[in-house]
Amino acid sequence: MLERLFNFKSPSESRTETLMVGARAVPLLMVRHPRARRYLLRLRPDGKARVTIPHGGTIAAAKEFALRNVGWLEQQFQRLATRPTSSRVWNPGSEIYFRGGQVRIEMDAAGTICFGTERIATVNVVADLRPVIEKYLRCLASQELPPRVMELAMQHGISVTRVTVRNQKSRWGSCSRRGTISLNWRLIQSPASVRDYIILHELGHRRQMNHSDKFWQEVARLCPDYLEAERWLKQHVQLLR
Repeated sequence: MLERLFNFKSPSESRTETLMVGARAVPLLMVRHPRARRYLLRLRPDGKARVTIPHGGTIAAAKEFALRNVGWLEQQFQRLATRPTSSRVWNPGSEIYFRGGQVRIEMDAAGTICFGTERIATVNVVADLRPVIEKYLRCLASQELPPRVMELAMQHGISVTRVTVRNQKSRWGSCSRRGTISLNWRLIQSPASVRDYIILHELGHRRQMNHSDKFWQEVARLCPDYLEAERWLKQHVQLLR
């Protein structure tokens, strides 16, 4: 049974297989994570499936887990095929992420831009609302993120010298050796739990300035459900682009 569903590669690539999902050959990545509590399967935006193997888990069990969830993967591919493609231009009617949910952009007769509970008064009607909305979101993030960093830092007894909100293109946050925490303004688009995970992740670097096992142990202590937050971030990596 397994031989029909998996095309096995060489031993040097033993953690990468090809899983047949209907008539589609899907690359299956099997990644060990010593802090994972259970097997996890997800479909990445690039069309690859990934199985997270928990501590004590095996490659064979990961394959069996993926096999049992082929139907779920088929459903995810169907959703991916019907999902509207995101546009670089934001117009009335476009949907954007805000605080973890999708909200529709609207504009009233007075030229006020509305999305969620937010209102932006504009002087001129422009063809692309994205620059105006992104400027507003960045200002909102600059108001909300630094106080939350200091709140969590105080809660966990971690010192922070400075907090900045930036426009990074490839990362959600960073921490310098001098104690400066820098966060991506786009965190205002994520759920509160994901925002807090990124903050706690960077605060963890104040104790472990690396990504060693000790660092991830510290992250797990600060944010026990961090794997769920990481999953959301990987599924919405397009927000960084």
